[in-house]
Amino acid sequence: MTGIQWLLAEEDDWRDAVVWARGITALELAARLGGVPDSLPAPLTDREAMAIVWNEARDDDAVIRVGQAGEWSFAIEHGIPYAGDRLAAVSRGGAEALRLDPCVAHPPSMFSYARDGALVCGFGVGEESWRWGTHPDFLLPELIAAGVLTADGEYARDDISESCTERDRHTLALLEARFGLTLPRKEIEDQPLPAFLVR
Repeated sequence: MTGIQWLLAEEDDWRDAVVWARGITALELAARLGGVPDSLPAPLTDREAMAIVWNEARDDDAVIRVGQAGEWSFAIEHGIPYAGDRLAAVSRGGAEALRLDPCVAHPPSMFSYARDGALVCGFGVGEESWRWGTHPDFLLPELIAAGVLTADGEYARDDISESCTERDRHTLALLEARFGLTLPRKEIEDQPLPAFLVR
């Protein structure tokens, strides 16, 4: 399955934040996120990364697994979500970086977009009327065109008539189309990927 809407296939399944970067390799993305070189002996599957995170002896560690999908490098964050504070730095030198964090413990899911060392825009998925960054309205035309927001920036959908998952899918579809995002589900869930500890 391609694209990113599969993240919402089942609400409880999406538990890890994802960072995409364009203009840098997957290994450079790992370095910019604070991945420690040679900190893990081999590529890891999703299950193996989570086992490290849940190991009580390493409860201050996070693990990132990295790969390439189209023109974007990606990193899956397991454990403590450090990348949110590092996104602008990830985008330095003309790169772009996006992050989707499901915020399982404290919804809504969060979206952030950085370019050339600055946080351009961010918002909660399902709370797109509250935006921030150096250009908070960067995606406003797309949000309006997709029927997520009205022309005056208010929420366009009736919360009662559709589930949160279906409501959020509209925004993920917009992000997928606008940035050409994809995330290979089978590779993410089943295949070993290069992995690094982040402290």
